[in-house]
Amino acid sequence: MQGFALACLMLWPLTAWAEGERAGDFDYYVLSLSWAPGWCATDGAGRDAAQCDPANDATFVLHGLWPQYETGWPSYCRTSARDPSRAQSAAMEDVMGSDGAAWYQWKKHGRCAGLSAEEYYATARAAYESVTIPEVFSRLNRDIRLPATVVEEAFLEANPRLTRDQITITCKSGRLQEARVCLTKGLEPRRCGTDTIRDCTMRDALMEAVR
Repeated sequence: MQGFALACLMLWPLTAWAEGERAGDFDYYVLSLSWAPGWCATDGAGRDAAQCDPANDATFVLHGLWPQYETGWPSYCRTSARDPSRAQSAAMEDVMGSDGAAWYQWKKHGRCAGLSAEEYYATARAAYESVTIPEVFSRLNRDIRLPATVVEEAFLEANPRLTRDQITITCKSGRLQEARVCLTKGLEPRRCGTDTIRDCTMRDALMEAVR
């Protein structure tokens, strides 16, 4: 029994937290959409990110497009693709909030897609544009607490082609964090893997206002 447990521990990093895999070897994408007001109130505080500028009224922004295994995910993959130029990363600021965020997502996740940097950014943008952000969130002018399921319902209503097993809402430290949509390599909705379907069960998740 002890030997079996040790074997499991040895295999775990290879399935869920492995790094340096071969680019292009994955099963599907997770499109991660971050609730900008929450990020700006916590991790983004003081970073002068475009998504935190009150004039931009940012709601759900593109956190990343993540290659995923049915269980686990690759990261920091080996690839011969050249890194994006500063101009290419800066061009993603309108959907990702900052050029630094775009660069980091390429470095950790984009290299695993088996695409050039230009293709990865274009694919991430296309994935983002394939999902309709519920318009009601842009009118959120005060902090509220609500069940995370309400946010999921809003996405399902705005995106009739999505089903419940293709989207998950996450929360962190009492705050609503992200909406994550699972997509095929062709950017069609598909069922999320078992380690991705981890819906926030909070009945009073905080959503900061769009200011």
